[in-house]
Amino acid sequence: MLHHIVLFRFNSKADEERIAALTEAFAALRRQVPGVLSLRHGPDVSPEGLQKGFTHAWLLTFADAADRDAYLVHPAHQAFVLQVKPFVDDVLVVDFTSD
Repeated sequence: MLHHIVLFRFNSKADEERIAALTEAFAALRRQVPGVLSLRHGPDVSPEGLQKGFTHAWLLTFADAADRDAYLVHPAHQAFVLQVKPFVDDVLVVDFTSD
C-alpha cells in the first residue's frame, strides 16, 4: 500500500464556502481517478500547535506507486490542481508505503 498525504495552507481568498467547495472537488477524485482505493480528509484538530498554518489534510491510499503516478497525471487531478492553486499559500505532500 502507498499512502499519499496532502496538507493545504489556505490563503485569505479561501473563505469557508470556498474551502467546502474545494474539499468536495478533492473528494470527488476518488470516483474520477482509477486506482484511488480510499480518500479521507478533514480539518486539523491537533492540540499540539505544530501545524505551521496547514489547516486541512487529505490521505489517499493506492495499491502501489504506479497507481499513485497515474493519479498524479490524470486529467481530473490536474484540473483540481488548477482549481485549488489560487487559494493556497503552500502545499505539503508526503508519501509512504506500508504493509
